Parts: sequence; structure tokens; C-alpha cells
Amino acid sequence: MSQIPWLDCDHLAFPPLEQALTSPNGLLAAGGDLRPQRLLYAYRRGIFPWYEEGQPILWWSPSPRMVIFPHQLHIARSLRKILRRGRFTVTADTAFERVIEACAGTRRHAGSDEGTWITAAMQRAYCELHRLGHAHSVEVWLDSKLVGGLYGIALGQVFFGESMFSLERDASKVAFVHLVQQLGDWGFQLVDCQVASDHLSSLGAGEISRQRFAQLLLNYVDVEPEINRPDIDRPDLERDAATGHRNRQSRWRMTWRYKND
Repeated sequence: MSQIPWLDCDHLAFPPLEQALTSPNGLLAAGGDLRPQRLLYAYRRGIFPWYEEGQPILWWSPSPRMVIFPHQLHIARSLRKILRRGRFTVTADTAFERVIEACAGTRRHAGSDEGTWITAAMQRAYCELHRLGHAHSVEVWLDSKLVGGLYGIALGQVFFGESMFSLERDASKVAFVHLVQQLGDWGFQLVDCQVASDHLSSLGAGEISRQRFAQLLLNYVDVEPEINRPDIDRPDLERDAATGHRNRQSRWRMTWRYKND
């Protein structure tokens, strides 16, 4: 592996994105910490942590980048049938810790020798971001059992997806469809999916260059979404003293309704 910069815990700065390695794709730096200030600083610049237990914290900005624009969401006929049946109940921000634990658990028990990248430290860090109102979850329930979901970070009009899990066929797709439709209603412009997968491609996600992704972040991470509909609580937009960023302490509470259009 080529030598990469080691981050100073006392400073938030990252190397320029152009310095990210091509092999492994997108590796930019190592070290630092997972405190909220650094995580939000990183996401605003298109950088995310991804490492395994026993490794130093590794920071990535891959190119190409997998994203989905809400208006390009694709729902296959078979998935439409599942959504219309209403078999699942979908909620938001009601079980964040359980969602991130389930995401870690499904990877730990998936038969991979690599284990999970959602370490205990990562779980604590994202639960703190959830407490601060920056990280959100979508939960899918079947007969009161949590069977699928996802979580990520919302900054401005961009949602940065982190991970999803499914214990029932298509449960994670149900979560994703409801999330993207809701984000589109709220004026979000972009959902970051990080790296390519057939699962996400089937839902309409595609790849763009790192340069274009960085430009989209400049355009949208500082623009407030239109979360002001009467059927939800409008987030508190005061600045968080700990992070200096807008504080969305109000959780995403809504009644999900699949739009068959």
C-alpha cells in the first residue's frame, strides 16, 4: 500500500481529495478520531471512515462515486407489488441503535472472513451523531419485528447513506424507496451511496466522478431542505454549540405512504 497522510487529532484538516489513492480506490488518509466535528467536516467534503477492528481509522473518497438523484429512483414491478400490499410498516428515527447494530450483525455473520467495518467505536460515533440530530434511520417492521432498515447522515440537501440490512426479502429496498421518496418531497437533491452495488443499481443509483460529486456537495450541503410540511415536526435550526453546524434535534417523524406513481 502506498504511504498515506496520518491525521493529527488536534486538527480537522484532510488532504485534498485529488490525493486519494487509485488502489485501493479512494483511500485518502489514516488516523484522527471519530468525534462529531471531524465526521461532519469529512462528510461535507465527500470523505467517510471505513475500517475494520484492529486497523487505524481509514478515510475514503472513492472515484467513481455511487449516488442516486431522488427523481431517478427506479422501482421494479415486483417491488411495486410488495409496496402496494402494505405488508411492512415503515418508520423513521424510532430505533436508530437497533438499526446500526443489525447492520453490523448481518455483516459479521454473513460468512465473510473480513468481519464488519461497523466497529463498536463506529456505532458509538454514529449514535452520538443521531443524538445531535445529524444521523437518521429508517426502520422496516413485520408483525412488530424489526426486519430491515438503513441509516445515514443528512447535511443540507444531501443524505449520506451508510449501511442497510434486511432479514426479510426486499425489506431494505422498501426502506430505501420510502427514504428516497420522502427526501425528494423535502427538496433533497442527492443521496450518496458511496460504492457501486447491483442492489443499488437496481434502484436507480449510478456512478459519477469524484470531481462532480465534490461540486454537488458544494452546491447542496449548506442549503436547507424543505422539511416544513404540516404533517411533520420542523427541525430546530439553531446552531449546535458542539459542532458549529445546524442542529436538527427534532427527529424525522412522519407517517410513510408509498406513492405509486
